[in-house]
Amino acid sequence: MVLNRKVLKFEIDLDFVLIAITTSLKDYRICYYINKCLNFNFTRVDDLSLDTSINGAPLLFSQYRYSWETTETDFYFIGNKGSDGYLVPEMREVDYFIMIKNYIDDTDLENMISALNKIPEIVAAVKIDPKKIKSRENLLF
Repeated sequence: MVLNRKVLKFEIDLDFVLIAITTSLKDYRICYYINKCLNFNFTRVDDLSLDTSINGAPLLFSQYRYSWETTETDFYFIGNKGSDGYLVPEMREVDYFIMIKNYIDDTDLENMISALNKIPEIVAAVKIDPKKIKSRENLLF
């Protein structure tokens, strides 16, 4: 007896840009500097909740949001260090991520990263390819 087998393959749609930020400041403080430098208006929203099966309680990560109304581009400032763990465990040296959803022009992105690196309190701000992150599912919300 021959059975027909079909294999279902799917690929996670990672349609966002990710910037990793290293700094020693608290989230609200670095958001203040980013708002001032980039003319953004990051505002605090509900914490990002990540369900894990470690101890039953979800991990919570601080989260801020800002939108460009003209291009419908959303910016999320998310803490990598949460209540009891990391959002992206393989990148423990990163303190925060800026996730850019929808479209952003390449020159705008480069100007933004350059401006972030000019903030004295930021040690480094670099673009990360989300496809190379092992725990990329944690970034889908």
